[in-house]
Amino acid sequence: MMKYLENLCLLNGTSGAEAAVRDYIISQLGDVPYTVDNLGNLIVEKKGKSAPRQKLMLSAHMDEVGLIVTYIQDDGALSFATVGGIDPKALLGKRVRINGLLGVIGTAPVHLTEDDSVMPKEDEMYIDIGAKDKAEAAQYVRQGDTAVFESEVVPFGEGFLKAKALDDRFGCAVLLDILKSDMPYDVTLCFCTMEEIGLKGAGAAANRVKPDIALVIESTTANDVCDVSGADKVCCLGSGAVLSFMDRATVYDRELYKTAMRVAEQNGIAAQTKTRIAGGNDAGAIQPAGEGARVLALSLPTRYIHSAVSTANTEDMKNAAALVKKLIAAFGEME
Repeated sequence: MMKYLENLCLLNGTSGAEAAVRDYIISQLGDVPYTVDNLGNLIVEKKGKSAPRQKLMLSAHMDEVGLIVTYIQDDGALSFATVGGIDPKALLGKRVRINGLLGVIGTAPVHLTEDDSVMPKEDEMYIDIGAKDKAEAAQYVRQGDTAVFESEVVPFGEGFLKAKALDDRFGCAVLLDILKSDMPYDVTLCFCTMEEIGLKGAGAAANRVKPDIALVIESTTANDVCDVSGADKVCCLGSGAVLSFMDRATVYDRELYKTAMRVAEQNGIAAQTKTRIAGGNDAGAIQPAGEGARVLALSLPTRYIHSAVSTANTEDMKNAAALVKKLIAAFGEME
């Protein structure tokens, strides 16, 4: 799973441009049949030892946050908008890749601003690819081209890992690991598109699969940093997989939530509860699809999410992956 994760995080795939990620996943399927739908979702049927009592779906999204070029300025600088939610503080001074080119995100020098205490807004920044003017830049970049953070996968400290796109290449790595493992029940694995711009792909995938129970594998915001205490931490690195009872897109199935907590405790798998009603994920689109599905989200706690330096803990990854496999067994037995 860790090798899958490293390979996936090094790939680039903003919302609507997930082809490189999808192609890599397909390359790992071998002779397992799959379907790619009109929105680019990759749907794979994983055969287990028997059929579950209710149809099971596991979902992870392939896209990552990034940038899209909106205009090429006369001096060759690229104006951009964000694809997905990125805090402007996570942009300034960062390296990006666009059409294979290296660029840097800049703004007016602090020495020439009237108030150097104000953080520049997104529309006051630009991507510099080293072009001398608009004509040269236009040879390499067009409006609508996308850019992603340039970021290596780097282990550091005691079990920490830094990378871009942990949200949600972690979930994709877990699903790939499940594909290579023996499972007690059949399960449909969905690698979905365009989560970061409004859960677009997952709704279409769920309408096709028509699951009774769906488990979404995600990454979620950890705020366990200096001077933050109590519930404001949301979740903590090193405390295990994150289970949510509600977020801004979904009220999760109470029985699935309780079952997951019980299974984690019975199997000695570290798990924690998300302590803020915040964020959302593909469960919000899967839940109402078709005739409706019972849903649960299981997430990796991640610091500095939606940035070039997303940080997670490898023990949390192992605990989350182990819990997913146990839940396939538990959910497969449900009436």
